[in-house]
Amino acid sequence: MAWEKSSADLVVLFREITPEGPNIQQKPMFGYPCAFVNGNLFAGLFRESMMFRLSPSDQAAFLDLPGTAEFEPMPGRRMKGYVLYIDPLSGNKSDLANWMRCAEEFASHLPPKKKAAAKKKAPAKKTRPKA
Repeated sequence: MAWEKSSADLVVLFREITPEGPNIQQKPMFGYPCAFVNGNLFAGLFRESMMFRLSPSDQAAFLDLPGTAEFEPMPGRRMKGYVLYIDPLSGNKSDLANWMRCAEEFASHLPPKKKAAAKKKAPAKKTRPKA
């Protein structure tokens, strides 16, 4: 499967509608812009689509909308709890911003992610000089 970069217009839209706050961070994941709250992913881009992490009730309402789907980054590999807006550039910006806020609200109530401890580098093996 070829890697497809998100368009510049979609990246701009994503940055415009992502809420700001002390616990919100934008950073790339697998080369795509993503948004995190307390270390938990709540929204991101995937190719030319936008994905959100929503509560079960919000997922049901979201998936009733045209142009939406469950998020499946690879065939048969659905990411539970994540949904996809297939063509966000053709959608209503205020509706997208609302779903973004719903995703941030849901993820902000999840337990904060703990940062992984830095791995220690293994000491170099001593070698004996050959006689």
